[in-house]
Amino acid sequence: MKLLTAAQSRELDRLTQVKYSVPSYSLMTNAGEAVARAAMEKYPVRAPDRVLVVAGKGNNGGDGFVAGRKLLQDGVRTTAILIGKASGLKGDAARAHAEFVGAGGTVVEAESDAMIDGALREPAGVIIDAIFGTGLNAEVTGLARHAIDLVNALDVPVVAVDIASGVNADTGAIMGAAANASMTVTFGFAKFGHLSYPGAGCCGELRLAEIGFASGAVDEIAPTGLYLDAMDVRPWLQPRPYNSHKGMYGHPMVIAGSRGKSGAVLLAARGALRTGAGLVTAAIPASIADVVASGQAELMTEAIADRDGHFDGQAATSALAALIEPMSSLVVGPGIGVSDGTVALISWLIAHGVSARRAMLLDADALNVLAKIGPEKLQQAAGPVVLTPHPGEMARMLGIGTTEVNADRISAAKRLVEKTGAVVLLKGARSVIAGPGGEVYLNSTGNPGMSTPGMGDALSGIVGALLGQQMDALHAMAFGVFLHGYAADRVAEHYGRVGYIAGDLIQDLPRAIDAIVY
Repeated sequence: MKLLTAAQSRELDRLTQVKYSVPSYSLMTNAGEAVARAAMEKYPVRAPDRVLVVAGKGNNGGDGFVAGRKLLQDGVRTTAILIGKASGLKGDAARAHAEFVGAGGTVVEAESDAMIDGALREPAGVIIDAIFGTGLNAEVTGLARHAIDLVNALDVPVVAVDIASGVNADTGAIMGAAANASMTVTFGFAKFGHLSYPGAGCCGELRLAEIGFASGAVDEIAPTGLYLDAMDVRPWLQPRPYNSHKGMYGHPMVIAGSRGKSGAVLLAARGALRTGAGLVTAAIPASIADVVASGQAELMTEAIADRDGHFDGQAATSALAALIEPMSSLVVGPGIGVSDGTVALISWLIAHGVSARRAMLLDADALNVLAKIGPEKLQQAAGPVVLTPHPGEMARMLGIGTTEVNADRISAAKRLVEKTGAVVLLKGARSVIAGPGGEVYLNSTGNPGMSTPGMGDALSGIVGALLGQQMDALHAMAFGVFLHGYAADRVAEHYGRVGYIAGDLIQDLPRAIDAIVY
């Protein structure tokens, strides 16, 4: 599913009107009437209840007044609260207000908290939230915030016009306060704020309404955002020819593990094997080499000298200088620990391990090392790098708090891309994938049962295998994240949504790939 930014939405409006001669009020009429139809289809209002439109002074409020006018014409008792004076309305919004009043609608021009309190005292069966649209870029304050707080306190279904008021359309951030919609009706395309948390939690059911945007205008804006589904990712991994052999499908090296963390190596390696890597080698501290070698018969291992159970930096770099040369990708970090040796190793890999044909994935403690040495060092890498942080790791690399990361996940991912030049995944519900070309993808798969040890290690192996097959870094990350969640959803259907483990997901990867690709 394609996603638009607020700026792209405005440009789509402008081009449709100016270049393709579609009247702006025609678009507003179609939008408002679509909201009215969706509201009554989902929440039929019965007497003596009413529909209440809570409108702002911009075009979002105009859409709300059109919805109210349509409801009145369909015999639904409808009133409206306008945040401010009607004399402040302009253009299409003023026309929509006049037509609502002309159809018999009553408008309370709310200039104080008390007036809003009074207007909301009468019972309503449905509230239409038309205060702010996708253009909101400042914190919600004053009368609008009071109205949002009161609406949220009522036990009434809320239908948002275009986006829940108070949600940033580009990031999903909550701009001080936001309406808790039970349904959102948006126009033409979804926006990032509908689907990225925390704003996604205010969206409710999302409905897309066609309102007459010109197809030529859509082609001109060329959306770069995606809410990933199987149709999006399927072209990125082609079915294999019958005369295949293992040399055709890459050779990732998993550089991972420390004493007590051999499981992380095995999960990453199994993830790579089950995603179809032709060969997989694990480079591991010597102290865990026997455990890892005996844990997966199909895995090749290289024991590297260690110190206190962690990689010895000098010995590791000397050994890996020759070992990495034939590898097609590197997966670095699961279970590796943070020590002087791992700091030296990861610094060396950034400088010498990456090439145009050998991408590198950094995960887990490799990201904590990166935070320590400076994420901007990745700008020096000679080839593609992908990073897979959870919010805590992201916070450490950006030098901010985890709460700040989670409050605006898309912006956090973009900041790390800018700082590093890497492809960045921010893990979590609706994981964010951001690329150096400005691309932002949101993942649609996965479920809460994935909150269990080893899931990130499995994902590292999955993405490493795709990188090893020479899939470009952005698509390898996006396909891998989608596949990871897709397999988890399939496993949850079999086991239930709590209590399955990373190994169960890994086992299902071949079937999940088959279901997506074939």
